[in-house]
Amino acid sequence: MNTASLYLVTVLIWGSSWLAIRYQIGIVAPEISLIYRFALATALLVLWCAARGISLRFRLRDHPYLALLGLCLFSMNYLLFYHAAFNLATGLLAVIFSTMTVMNIVNSAVLLGRKTEKQTILGACLGLAGMTLVFWPQIQQTGTTTFSAVVISVIGTYLASIGNILSARNQMHGLPVVSANAIGMAYGTCFLLIYSLWSGAPFAFDTAGSYIGSLAFLALFASAIAFGCYLTLVGRIGPEKAAYATVLFPIVALSLSTWVENFQWQGRAIAGVILVLGGNVIVLLGQTHFNALIRLLRR
Repeated sequence: MNTASLYLVTVLIWGSSWLAIRYQIGIVAPEISLIYRFALATALLVLWCAARGISLRFRLRDHPYLALLGLCLFSMNYLLFYHAAFNLATGLLAVIFSTMTVMNIVNSAVLLGRKTEKQTILGACLGLAGMTLVFWPQIQQTGTTTFSAVVISVIGTYLASIGNILSARNQMHGLPVVSANAIGMAYGTCFLLIYSLWSGAPFAFDTAGSYIGSLAFLALFASAIAFGCYLTLVGRIGPEKAAYATVLFPIVALSLSTWVENFQWQGRAIAGVILVLGGNVIVLLGQTHFNALIRLLRR
């Protein structure tokens, strides 16, 4: 699959998953729902690897990195965000999560020694400004009592960023994305299970069709497929560029909300979306094309 297709699939699936996650909150504790989600996703990836003849064996020295991948990207980051969602508006969560673009730029430079292109920084700034415009009303309504939830969600976002860097590191050392994700999700499921036993969360299950359907969507599409596409992007174009997709997820979610929940677009939100899309074009432009665009604008 080419880069544009990987990017499009990732944005569309994860943008849609915001609605699916809503049906997971209720009877079942967040950590238990996450166990179901990643256990099912792990099983699907293992079956895929078996069918395709992809080995799931890794060197012993690779497993600490796979375990850290599971901790940062397939368990604790989600757990923190689920708990923060009880006290923060979805819009503010979306803005916080989109700061992963900046975190990935810094972490890529510090931990991987990657040189950051000026266009990536410019695009990230435009994207964050656009996101702030879109969700400004919800940001204004955030009170001081939600400070701890903001801190929790920032920590969750940073863990996700470290997970991106770990995946890039694993790919640089020749670890295949699909099999690494399968083992990483297995580790993540174990971490969630340990946490659930420690916290005493009851192992309930919701038999409602909306819960089962959303769980199947999140396991198959949002976990098994989208993570494979996204982390392939991380290895192909770098964590700093791939992370810009996180700015587009909420825009897709809002577009669906227009249809499902009759979301009303205002001038500020439209201007924000234009900034987000403009930043997206800048981030994904090749360096040669970006320099050509700058020269054209200077004329």
